[in-house]
Amino acid sequence: MNFDRKDYSNETLLHLYQALLKPRLIEEKMLILLRQGKVSKWFSGIGQEAISVGSTLALDDDEYILPLHRNLGVFTGRNIPLDRLFAQWQGKTTGYTKGRDRSFHFGTNEHHIVGMISHLGPQLAVADGIALADKLADRPKVTVTYSGDGGASEGDFHEALNVAAVWQLPVIFIIENNGYGLSTPSNEQFRFRSFVDKGPAYGMEAVQVDGNNVLEVYDTVRRLAEDLRQNPRPVLLEALTFRMRGHEEASGTKYVPQELFEEWAQKDPVENYEKWLLAEGILDEEARMRYRETIKREIEEGLRVADAVPMPTASLTEEIGDMYRSFEPDSALNLPTDNQQPTTDKRYVDAISDGLRQSMERYPDLVLMGQDIADYGGVFKITDGFVAQFGKARVRNTPLCESAIVGAALGLSIKGQKAMVEMQFADFVTCGFNQIVNNLAKSHYRWGQNADVVVRMPTGAGTAAGPFHSQSNEAWFTHTPGLKVVYPSNPVDAKGLLCAAFEDPNPVLYFEHKQLYRSISAPVPDAYYTTPIGKAALVREGDTLSIITYGAGVHWALALAEELNLDCDILDLRTLLPWDEDAVRRTVEKNGRVLLLHEDTLTGGLGGEIGAWIAEHCFRSLDAPLMRVGSLDTAIPFSPNLEKQFLPQQRLREAVEKLLSY
Repeated sequence: MNFDRKDYSNETLLHLYQALLKPRLIEEKMLILLRQGKVSKWFSGIGQEAISVGSTLALDDDEYILPLHRNLGVFTGRNIPLDRLFAQWQGKTTGYTKGRDRSFHFGTNEHHIVGMISHLGPQLAVADGIALADKLADRPKVTVTYSGDGGASEGDFHEALNVAAVWQLPVIFIIENNGYGLSTPSNEQFRFRSFVDKGPAYGMEAVQVDGNNVLEVYDTVRRLAEDLRQNPRPVLLEALTFRMRGHEEASGTKYVPQELFEEWAQKDPVENYEKWLLAEGILDEEARMRYRETIKREIEEGLRVADAVPMPTASLTEEIGDMYRSFEPDSALNLPTDNQQPTTDKRYVDAISDGLRQSMERYPDLVLMGQDIADYGGVFKITDGFVAQFGKARVRNTPLCESAIVGAALGLSIKGQKAMVEMQFADFVTCGFNQIVNNLAKSHYRWGQNADVVVRMPTGAGTAAGPFHSQSNEAWFTHTPGLKVVYPSNPVDAKGLLCAAFEDPNPVLYFEHKQLYRSISAPVPDAYYTTPIGKAALVREGDTLSIITYGAGVHWALALAEELNLDCDILDLRTLLPWDEDAVRRTVEKNGRVLLLHEDTLTGGLGGEIGAWIAEHCFRSLDAPLMRVGSLDTAIPFSPNLEKQFLPQQRLREAVEKLLSY
């Protein structure tokens, strides 16, 4: 193996050596502890250390790195205290996830590291968002993120690279090509010869390095980083290497031909660099032993401290409380009830646009992202005129990359900015589902990083748009702790809940019914205001029946109440997660007859959850069986007559009459 020292000082070369040696010695210790049952699982990076170490040391300390399983050198290269690192692996409270996640599944803003989730690919898009924040602020910084050759088969890899190229983001995408994705060799993963062939197809530079040569990795990343800080753009960097142990220790290595181990053992990154330093007289035997003993003492001391920390004591309050970033809403912004403020008659769609525009004015770092939202103004024209007022940097057209854009929104949040992602139709959120339920929703619980992201979701049927533009999919997300879900039924709440969603530092899914956009209007306050998240509204009062609903269901219930002159409460939930238990309890205890109505399909809809809660907590107040009305348990048909049968309006009347006659 050839090492070109160029003009690097002996001090730099020895610093690289110490940084390379440290993760190797830690791993050797961890393998012993694994056999002793003191560590539950281990993903070994032995043989690949030069990539992590070389790339980390080539960056500024305040530049973000997004590592994977086998990048221990990133964490040690950023000088994370070993006692906290060991506590993390042991599931202790002093680890970075308080025992809630394992191994390298954590981040630390103090050290500018964002750890992985098990799905691998989503972090690449988060790197895009971090780089976007730097670019918008004219900060000359670069972001580095890693993928294995197997993980590069995921769609998230394609989306992240495509977005980075289109937006010219300063990201170095490092592909650790070790020839295997767990047991699957490269020839069963992809057909191209080299990852450098992929770069030009995305419109980006691609470079290949010997991933076992720490000096080559360091020099290449350092050179690229210096260039990207001044000329922002993405680069694909393929690092050729080999994994000398199993995917994780339990998987073994029987699937790998023995001759590969023999070949790559000759290319060991630590041994070869050490031999070169000794041969060049840069390192002597005394210093070699001193470095090893110093690191071993640091490891033993870190283990001593970590071992003394007790395992976590389960706290119900803490576990539930940490799902969300706590904050105090500005109550002065809540909609006043004195009716003295100026109003303008606005349609539902106009109220959403007004709330979005005023939030952009209130939060200068808020960035809007979505398909066709810039000059075109979005397919529903909600952002029409926004580019002229706020510019294309903050009102960004996106490629058809829902997953990458949601991931980028999290990256912006990591840098302290707010972000909105518009799903062109709520149906399309499936393409970004993983980012929402596994990244946005769990980030604060896992390592204290909130996701200050609003995802707007044009939803609902009634427009004869068929199965893929009409779904009511809010229940997919009300099942996910860490998210908040709001669903306004009228223009006043449409503006107020949207403004509240941006004020809230947690991820909020904002459902807006397409059929209501231009079919309803109301006097909406001109000033900026918020509608409290988590509070239902009683939109009609009566003493014989309670209809609990939201969205378009509010209008169906009001219309039927007028037609039949019903003496009923109609409770508009407004927020579906967390829904207002106190308001539900009050109306149930008052009337004793309860009907739960939603546009979503009946099975698995939110009505079933609320109904179960009522049965558990308010059973003694019931005078009749709980009743639910929802759409048919089918896909949504295109033809208007079929769609009318699918929706629950006609079944609503039957259910009300049955409940009243019980």
